[in-house]
Amino acid sequence: MSDLLDLRYLVRLAFATVRDPKAGAAEILRIAPARTALWLAFALMIVVSLIMGEVVALILGQPEAGPLAGQSSLALGLMQGAFLFVMVHAITQIGRICGGTGDFDGALALITWLQFVFFLVQLLQLALLLVAPPIAVIVTGLAIGLFFWMLVNFILVLHGFTSLSAVFFMTFVSFLGILFTLALVLSVLGLTPEPQGF
Repeated sequence: MSDLLDLRYLVRLAFATVRDPKAGAAEILRIAPARTALWLAFALMIVVSLIMGEVVALILGQPEAGPLAGQSSLALGLMQGAFLFVMVHAITQIGRICGGTGDFDGALALITWLQFVFFLVQLLQLALLLVAPPIAVIVTGLAIGLFFWMLVNFILVLHGFTSLSAVFFMTFVSFLGILFTLALVLSVLGLTPEPQGF
């Protein structure tokens, strides 16, 4: 638990996770704190994500396009939290239906960790945006692929699966289903969140 309070350790583990997602996932599951602490970390990463999106909009000179512009920051945070919460449940339940052994706390820890890793990726993108915008665009595309690669490996470790291709297919189909359902719900509610990121 004390390791999780050491920022240098977390950054080193994040880079190690990018290099070897399976080993990183196994380490996170080993040191994962109690659920209360996981929920706090989960909420913190949502807040940090919203702030990062606003910073990027300001740097681009488009403050009106920031994720908090003209919208309720609470509503946006709730929407992002709802999406991630559904993802955690989907990873847990679909994985168990397919014979996996993972649990909700493990899925919550891994999704929260994934958010932290990509917060560091966003910091890299932000730095590149200031000095080399074209490279920042390339890194953004690579980051999308990295996200799915890490997510698939995390699910593989969480549930003790052995077939990476089967997990990839299951994850891809489930992800599309979650996005479609969320878009439908937001459309019914009349909510159209601004895109975040780079």
